[in-house]
Amino acid sequence: MLDSTGAIPAYLWQQGSSANERMERIHDHLLEVYPDVDRIAFALYDPKSDLLKTFINSTRSGNAIHGYQYRLHESRSLSQMAKSGECRVIDDVQANITPDNQHSSWLLEQGYLSSFTIPLYDAGLFIGFLFFDSFRLQAFDSKMQRDLMLYANLVNMSLSSEFAAVRTILASAQVARDFAGLRDFEIGAHLDRMAAYSRLIAREIAADAGLSDEAIEQIALFAPLHDVGKIGIPDRVLLKPGALTEQERLLMESHVEKGEQIIHKIVGDFGLSHLPDSQIMINIVACHHEYLDGSGYPRGLKGEQIPIEARIVTVADIFDALSFNRPYKQPWSLESCFEELRCMAAAGKLDGRCVEALVAVRGEVQEIMGRLSDPE
Repeated sequence: MLDSTGAIPAYLWQQGSSANERMERIHDHLLEVYPDVDRIAFALYDPKSDLLKTFINSTRSGNAIHGYQYRLHESRSLSQMAKSGECRVIDDVQANITPDNQHSSWLLEQGYLSSFTIPLYDAGLFIGFLFFDSFRLQAFDSKMQRDLMLYANLVNMSLSSEFAAVRTILASAQVARDFAGLRDFEIGAHLDRMAAYSRLIAREIAADAGLSDEAIEQIALFAPLHDVGKIGIPDRVLLKPGALTEQERLLMESHVEKGEQIIHKIVGDFGLSHLPDSQIMINIVACHHEYLDGSGYPRGLKGEQIPIEARIVTVADIFDALSFNRPYKQPWSLESCFEELRCMAAAGKLDGRCVEALVAVRGEVQEIMGRLSDPE
């Protein structure tokens, strides 16, 4: 498992590739020693929603599960594992698992016979579960468990390194906001809703748009940065209740270029340009005001020139602007919001897939609106 010097091979967890690619490299190395481990998967935990979500996996046989989420508190055993840090071995999956949720049903359908589950932590906080699955009964004996903890540490190091980099970017953007005294509506609940709506849309169109679970989470993570450039717009324009003059409109639109400059500086200053997801972040900031017909700004991009992550965030942003109070308007009804989005899609401005994805999960949309409502 170690290289000739007795150290962990650095290539297994080096940056510069996606988390899923790093997982696959780790799995390749593991299979040389334990060929019965057919699957490694990490489910990411979101404490704000209490959801465990499929994130990255390396599955060698059968069909991988994608786009699945489950509330942690609904599983007593997993909740206890998250709190205690204890691992779990199931020697006979078929005899001990019941098909009472989508994941359990999938596990049984794939024919896995044993599993080993390890809770992972970052800076002392629970971040999710690492799953090892095998087609062999009682595959995970005590020696194998000890060895697999090494691979779990590799995955943990890889994820923690990336999460720390992302936290640095987000924290730096927040400091910039606070320093500038940004006081418009682009804070708090709006940003949380933006992330939640973006995740919903990305999840619903994932198969058609070729989005991995990892990409879905990255889009949701970076969606709140879309308007970071507004820290460079004076309050007299940003908070103006009436119509903007032409000069004021141009100044407001300049927040996109300002946002790009801020993100590039943060990424460059902290040496994070190697992150494979940094381009997703930049695309969201740079393109969230572009329309498919070329009538958006600042570049007048058309159709497929606009990255899918930006098209997703554009729909999420417009929906939230319509559905909640703004300095210049009252909130619209849910049906009116959907009708307006559909009209904009029909006019060739918005991606129709993204609009219909949001409409299709109106129950989840309403739950987010209620849970993340603006403070009185």
